[in-house]
Amino acid sequence: MAEAVFRGVFALELAGGQAPGKAALSQEAAGELAVGIGRDLARLVDGVAGLDLVLGAAHFDPAEALRPGWSLHHRLEELHARAPGRNSGPRMVAFGAAADGGIPMPLQADPALVGGGLRVLPFILAGTAEALGPVAEALEEKLLALGMAQPETALLAQDGFEARIEHARYFSVHDLAAMMAMQYDNQGLSALWNLVEAALLAPQAVEWLDAGPEPLLRLEGGEVRMALFDPAGWCAHYHGGQGDFDKLQRAYELFLARQRQLAAVLEAHGIPVLYVHCDGQQDARSLLDS
Repeated sequence: MAEAVFRGVFALELAGGQAPGKAALSQEAAGELAVGIGRDLARLVDGVAGLDLVLGAAHFDPAEALRPGWSLHHRLEELHARAPGRNSGPRMVAFGAAADGGIPMPLQADPALVGGGLRVLPFILAGTAEALGPVAEALEEKLLALGMAQPETALLAQDGFEARIEHARYFSVHDLAAMMAMQYDNQGLSALWNLVEAALLAPQAVEWLDAGPEPLLRLEGGEVRMALFDPAGWCAHYHGGQGDFDKLQRAYELFLARQRQLAAVLEAHGIPVLYVHCDGQQDARSLLDS
């Protein structure tokens, strides 16, 4: 029977936003933390103990867990497929730092995304669709409200990562996405989140951000095409070619800063941005659609 997976994260809210002292746990500490996580999840939902639990014992920015194809969790699925013991009963598999302290490539976080106050450790539960289905459904219902880690599990993470942790809890990736959507809404990025969400959940969709004075973006095939306007093209698209550009100079500079902000968010989510030059001589939407 085909294997199915539930994708989740162990989320660490850091005290004062202070970065952990270690990027990944030793292999021994990773195994101990996996046992704690498995125990916590089994307390919440019957059936967890009958599934494989696979943990990546390194911390990442939440955006890294919300990339097209669920790439962070897909790495765990690949590692799980190569792990010994298949068909020998439920397994608990944890991946940590090498014996010399080096961090294997699948566990290396994006160095451009360090410093956030929330870090997440990816995990999957794996089993047959028949066994996993009810468990996954129950976890989706319970984790957001009841998914606080037990104190002993939080302490394992705190000691292992040399971190000051205020809260440690479990989310499904869908819970994490909903939380991120609220944060982006508070930051005035709700329209951009629609593109990120489409890349995650509907990879074949075509989505636009076309709401002036926002930059013009088009998502298709996991890539965003962004209209790159020179001053004349920007005036033509957003102001109908009317107005004194000298008076609009500040607005244009703010527009360019907004473009850089949106591009940085998209790239944090692993969505490449292709810039399409628009000089106002052709319709910008048509250029992005070509």
